Amino acid sequence: KSCVFTENCFVPTSEIIAVEETELNKKKRNIGKWQKMEKPYAFTVYYVKRARNHRWRCSDVTFWCVDEHLCNQWIQALKEILEMQKCRPKQLLVYINPYGGKRQGKRIYEQKVAPLFSLASISTDVVITEHANHAKDNLFEVNINKYDGVVCVGGDGMFSEVMHGLIGRMQKDSGIDQNNPKAPLVQCNIRIGIIPAGSTDCICYSTVGISDPVTSALHIIVGDCQPLDVSAVHHNNTFLKYSVSLLGYGFYGDILKDSEKKRWMGPVRYDYSGFKTFLSHHYYEGTISFQPAKHALGSPRDKDSCRAGCNVCKKSEQQLTEQHKGRGLKHEEDEEEWKVIKGKFLAINAVNMSCACPRSPKGLSPAAHLADGSADLILVRKCSRLGFLRYLVRHTNQDDQFDFSFVDVYRVKSFQFTSKLSEDNESNVTDIGKKRFGHFCRDHPACCCNIPNSTWNCDGETLDSSAIEVRVHCQLMKLFARGIEENNCKDEAAYSQSSNEQLL
Repeated sequence: KSCVFTENCFVPTSEIIAVEETELNKKKRNIGKWQKMEKPYAFTVYYVKRARNHRWRCSDVTFWCVDEHLCNQWIQALKEILEMQKCRPKQLLVYINPYGGKRQGKRIYEQKVAPLFSLASISTDVVITEHANHAKDNLFEVNINKYDGVVCVGGDGMFSEVMHGLIGRMQKDSGIDQNNPKAPLVQCNIRIGIIPAGSTDCICYSTVGISDPVTSALHIIVGDCQPLDVSAVHHNNTFLKYSVSLLGYGFYGDILKDSEKKRWMGPVRYDYSGFKTFLSHHYYEGTISFQPAKHALGSPRDKDSCRAGCNVCKKSEQQLTEQHKGRGLKHEEDEEEWKVIKGKFLAINAVNMSCACPRSPKGLSPAAHLADGSADLILVRKCSRLGFLRYLVRHTNQDDQFDFSFVDVYRVKSFQFTSKLSEDNESNVTDIGKKRFGHFCRDHPACCCNIPNSTWNCDGETLDSSAIEVRVHCQLMKLFARGIEENNCKDEAAYSQSSNEQLL
């Protein structure tokens, strides 16, 4: 059968966590309708229970009967169904960052996650990281083929470290040169699970809908799979970083640079640095060139948000595959149209996902998609401090945050940027623009002021160079997630009862 029925709802067998025989004590057997049974037998089914705001919980229902053989048949049948769920992990490699966020990673894993993994009969190898890049370096050494997935317990920084280790290991094993910006990267089929325990858990929030350790653990247990686009960042044919959420120059780069000096303040440093950066109101002049993502459906300004089973992601991936058939990547890059914009910018942001978080429920780009092979490029040109404040406030409400004369947004598959005052004279971005394009979208007069360069914020880490080349790799990796589900009022109403008893 496809589901187990409780008093509250149907539970798909794909969302059953475990089945266990239940020992009955005399006290429980003498209660209510069971006291007439001479010797009742029982088993308990543990399953996913949906709560409010995309939260999942482990609930259970106990089935009773007088026939021991029938009881054993049910237990065996349900266990066989669980064994048939090939997407479920059996062996996981777990990395725990004990220092991130509020230093609660180890406690969160041991108290909230490990018991669920044990209940679901998942075996784990746990590594407590001792220094920066410990997990990344370790992933280049372990026998990765023995694991069904890798779990990181920490914040976005911990996830980034694990992602770089897995993708890097995959390219190394396949003989791919990561320093070649045009190299087609090999997809990483080993899924990553995120147990949120950091200062910022943007990636978890944007892919699950909530930053909750138990919810994330249950998505791992049932074997969910969510493909994810990854942007590769290069400078002068040298690989710098991978990004899955935010690449920010100007405002968000300045916040990161300032906050790194104030780590002693804890998470509150982001608020302090944000306020300080807003007051400074620095703008930066530069040139950005990009290739529109013609294969991607929709636009950054539509209302079609990325949700579980997203059709936009599926169809965009299919169109991109068809676009690549019969034509080499290098040949395609030479032929396709580039656009160039010169100007003075308060912020340049490129996002592969909405970048939603509790403070900004819609994120930087509400209609950005997780796996459509594109990034949303947001250009915030020089404007008044009041205008910029209005733009920032739009991230916290339901108004259109792109509805300003000084804000432009594009869906792109690659882009390049160089600042006007960049010390790196080897960048050829301006030359590319002169050779390929004669048209600029606006006439921004050159500024003679000596304004310093900003810093690129790459998923919460700084980049060494302001001149970068970025390419989006469609569905390069996979998460133990399913995307944000649409809210179901019936599921929320049914959450009030945590356990049930049923008669076979």
